[in-house]
Amino acid sequence: QVQLVESGGALVQPGQTLRLSCTASGFDFSGSGLCWFRQAPGKEREWVAFISGIDTTTNYADSVKGRFAISRDNAKNTVYLQLNDLKPDDTAVYYCNRGLYSSGRYIPVYGTWGQGTQVTVSS
Repeated sequence: QVQLVESGGALVQPGQTLRLSCTASGFDFSGSGLCWFRQAPGKEREWVAFISGIDTTTNYADSVKGRFAISRDNAKNTVYLQLNDLKPDDTAVYYCNRGLYSSGRYIPVYGTWGQGTQVTVSS
């Protein structure tokens, strides 16, 4: 059974930083590509970042490129998302999932999501 547990969200001011964590189980973590997604109030869930399972290649949505950094620790079955220079538009619930690239976009592999972690950026 796949389990995804996100943590690390908080209320922060613009320009501050956060580090999100997601601990996963129930699948081949070290061999899997992993994604972070986010969902803002009233909006659809959107892809944010990807890290491959083989060579840790990363890719980012244009809206976060240069500010966010995804990384992984296979020994801990954990994927991280470092959020720098946060902006009010980054306010959302952040989720992780196993991910793959299909038809020109990153999509989640599993239909079941964790509870997510709330990031609120406000002055």
